[in-house]
Amino acid sequence: MKRRRVGAVMTGDVVRAHRGTPTAELARWMAEFGINGVPVVDADDKVLGVVSATDLARARPTGDSAPGRSAQALMSAPARTVRADDSVVRAARLMSSYGIERLPVVDEEARLVGMLTRRDVLRLFARADGEIRDEVIDEIVVRLMWLTPESVEVSVRDGVVTLAGRLDSSGQVAAVVWMTRQIDGVTAVVSRLTHRYEGGYAGPEGPADPGGPRR
Repeated sequence: MKRRRVGAVMTGDVVRAHRGTPTAELARWMAEFGINGVPVVDADDKVLGVVSATDLARARPTGDSAPGRSAQALMSAPARTVRADDSVVRAARLMSSYGIERLPVVDEEARLVGMLTRRDVLRLFARADGEIRDEVIDEIVVRLMWLTPESVEVSVRDGVVTLAGRLDSSGQVAAVVWMTRQIDGVTAVVSRLTHRYEGGYAGPEGPADPGGPRR
């Protein structure tokens, strides 16, 4: 089962500023590159903070270019950051918790390697239904559960996954449902799965818990 990582969806070519970068230059970059935030780094490319379009707007309430002001004076610091191997779900929760639109992505030494925006996150979770269905079948049913593709009937509509079929055990049903919920882009899971035995996996010799009720 694939859990999308920040490194797979981030933007790697990042416009960056230094402490002394003038606000006029920051404004020009945002307009030219269509971005609404610029990370501020030191000489070693370590992230110090972020200047957002909102920060710029606050610095020039009368519409001027706030002459003489620099990135260091405007940036929000310390910056909230994520690592490239963090899950996109964790990054999305961080954005939501702190009400921010972008997260600098750093390596193990806190050096800037990319930028993740809310747009990147939304693009990932707006996955095609067919892509989600293929992942449920290929990754969960076949690769992780060692079942045949026909064992579980999978249908997806607007991110809602419906599972149907008859498995050996209640444990298998619970595992398939739980893992399906973890897939990026899945908004809900409707289980119509039934099982032959209660308990864990029922192998060739019969159910793990032969005393459980049958369905």
